[in-house]
Amino acid sequence: MFLQKISLANFKSYEYKSFEFSERVNCIVGENGTGKTNLLDAIYFLALTKSSISNQDALSISHEAEYMMVEGCFSMVDVRFSMFGNKVFEVERETEHQTEASVASNTEHLITISLQRGQKKAVLRDKKAYERISEHIGKFPVVMLSPNDTDVIRDGSEERRKFFDGVMAQLDSEYLENLLQYNRLLLQRNSLLKQFADRNYTDNLLLDVYSDPLVEVGLKLYKARNQFITEFLPIFKKHYSTLSDAREEVEMIYESEAGAENFAQVFRRNRQRDLAAQRTTIGSHKDDFIFEINGFTLRKFGSQGQQKSFVIALKLAQFEMLTKVKSFPPLLLLDDIFDKLDDRRIQQLINMMVDGTFSQVFITDARPERTHQLLDNLGVEVKYFEIKK
Repeated sequence: MFLQKISLANFKSYEYKSFEFSERVNCIVGENGTGKTNLLDAIYFLALTKSSISNQDALSISHEAEYMMVEGCFSMVDVRFSMFGNKVFEVERETEHQTEASVASNTEHLITISLQRGQKKAVLRDKKAYERISEHIGKFPVVMLSPNDTDVIRDGSEERRKFFDGVMAQLDSEYLENLLQYNRLLLQRNSLLKQFADRNYTDNLLLDVYSDPLVEVGLKLYKARNQFITEFLPIFKKHYSTLSDAREEVEMIYESEAGAENFAQVFRRNRQRDLAAQRTTIGSHKDDFIFEINGFTLRKFGSQGQQKSFVIALKLAQFEMLTKVKSFPPLLLLDDIFDKLDDRRIQQLINMMVDGTFSQVFITDARPERTHQLLDNLGVEVKYFEIKK
């Protein structure tokens, strides 16, 4: 899969602009404040129907404009495989004893996302609207590495849940639907709890209408997250070991109140506390993922270098899992990483561009001469885009 081209209308700093991309490495260079990150964000928006920077879609509309549109064409390469014994061979490979006939075909998909101020966002695939926007998530997977990623370590549990929910949403559509349903039920239950406090009365039967399905869906999220961490952790540890030259041990611990025995009863016994707080105080929306290094909390005891390696390992593990599940690599967006990483970590990422681990890559950098020095002799196609005010 790769993104052939993208067109922007009133998207942040872009009034009207189109770009055609290389299938391999795309370097977006220019001075700070010219819109390099905004172009990456447009690609992210196209893949996930939301900004990587803001939770409010309206903030993606240019100042004084009434609408914005992002449109892009994805090419999906369909390669058939043949099975011989216990090995899978890509088509067009010739062995000593067999020749596999094969057909590799390209399928193009036009994705259009538009937003009018005060109206709902529209997402179309090949000019047909999705019944639910969530159906788009995971179809064109993407992984983004940016300077603010260490927030997942320094900030609270909400930031870590947001990261892992984002990873799992691209991997599993059922998980995404359960997550959306849970959030709707949670919002409705919290609204009801506030109404009870405002009117000084409680209707337990009405509260059960939201409590029981909230617990049921919450347990599904817990089981899915627990299983995911079991599969994700060894992949993450492998990448961290490579980045750190195996100098320290890292761990990731999933904590959830939903893992308690008879959680439904625990949730019900907590009702008076919820009524007093006017919100749901326990459940899957309180889950956390504890990051440790050599047995200590990474946030408190990890150096800046260790925290950066941890975050890169998280993103590389996400990339590997998406590649495994989707059977093709996701887009990789690298925002201003050359200023934030040391030479050794940069070289490891470059090596992965060369060896084919990464397919299509987008890189932003404010220093074009440095980018040329690092990438001009890779031996793969590199295309440069100079962004000016």
